[in-house]
Amino acid sequence: MSEQHVLYASEPALDAAEFRRVLVESGLGETRPVDDEARLKAMLAGANLVLTARLDIEGKPLIGVARGLTDFSWVCYISDLAVSQAAQGLGVGKGLMDETRRQLGPSVAISLISMPDAVGFYEGIGMKRMADAFWFGRKG
Repeated sequence: MSEQHVLYASEPALDAAEFRRVLVESGLGETRPVDDEARLKAMLAGANLVLTARLDIEGKPLIGVARGLTDFSWVCYISDLAVSQAAQGLGVGKGLMDETRRQLGPSVAISLISMPDAVGFYEGIGMKRMADAFWFGRKG
């Protein structure tokens, strides 16, 4: 698998089963409600930016997803950036973030909360670490 064989696209009607598979394969399955199909569907329906990375081969298998919430004017919050483990390190995550930036344009800021083991990735693609983030944890 190489970067030149990956197709990036907006896919607002992404299937919840495909989304689940990539979350599990990426390692995010441990931190997302992958056994709650209704919640996964709600997560996809509530996002107004869903970008996918698919291999450009028969069947176009899904290998990555960027899911975000944005006003398309000021800021976009990336709530999930998931790349199947077999495709990690091949530029797919960076490609998804590049496509996010391309679709949003230069006047829209992008924010996210990184998993601890992904901090180096985000710093490596040029995102600035911000100290002033706040969080109310979920209950359920």
